Amino acid sequence: MIQEVILRDLSVLEYGDAWKLQESLLLANTQLKSTASKQGERALTTHHLLFCEHPPVYTIGKSGKTEHILISQDELTKRNIGYYPTNRGGDITFHGPGQLVGYPIIDLEYFYTDIGKYLRSLEEVIILTIGHYGIKGERSKGETGVWIDTDIPGKARKICAMGVRCSRWVTMHGFALNVNTDLTYFNSIVPCGIPDKQVTSLKQELGNEVDLSEVKALVRKNFEAVFGCKVIDFQEG
Repeated sequence: MIQEVILRDLSVLEYGDAWKLQESLLLANTQLKSTASKQGERALTTHHLLFCEHPPVYTIGKSGKTEHILISQDELTKRNIGYYPTNRGGDITFHGPGQLVGYPIIDLEYFYTDIGKYLRSLEEVIILTIGHYGIKGERSKGETGVWIDTDIPGKARKICAMGVRCSRWVTMHGFALNVNTDLTYFNSIVPCGIPDKQVTSLKQELGNEVDLSEVKALVRKNFEAVFGCKVIDFQEG
């Protein structure tokens, strides 16, 4: 049976509000699974994919080091940049305007119970997406996300960061693809805790702004292809 994934395009949303929404969707699914398990049944969980952009914010994962943020709290406040320690994997990254953030809240028991495979699948979605623009996305051994020129010394650069959390095989958090992102924000952190590699964007690579709505459509199509699912639009009520 082909699984349906409900897509919500949330436009611009504060990071904290997006996190609360993710948590509520994850909790609804895990509660269904807990109840069904007690009854010896399989839960009829609901899969979601959230798209959004965030106002400028730095987020740090469970394994992150606070020294990887290179400016003070006063400077963060002065520049109106948010800061959130989170419960996802990974280190520190930046979210902001011009970046497509995707949060899949899916029950992997309807796909496969393998977090490594899930991360590789998310990477494949992005690799296919940037490939549409003639950019060869790659994986970097021992690191998550999507990279460019990983084998060229001093040239490796990250175009999409990833970090996830999973509870009872229900996922949350996800990916952040730099489309038209202001990359100067990354100068104030050690991105993903990796000091010797750069960060890039579609705009940086192509030399021109990219239509974000087009990128969203490509990610949607490629998510369907990689996960073998059907992405449907969210309907109120």
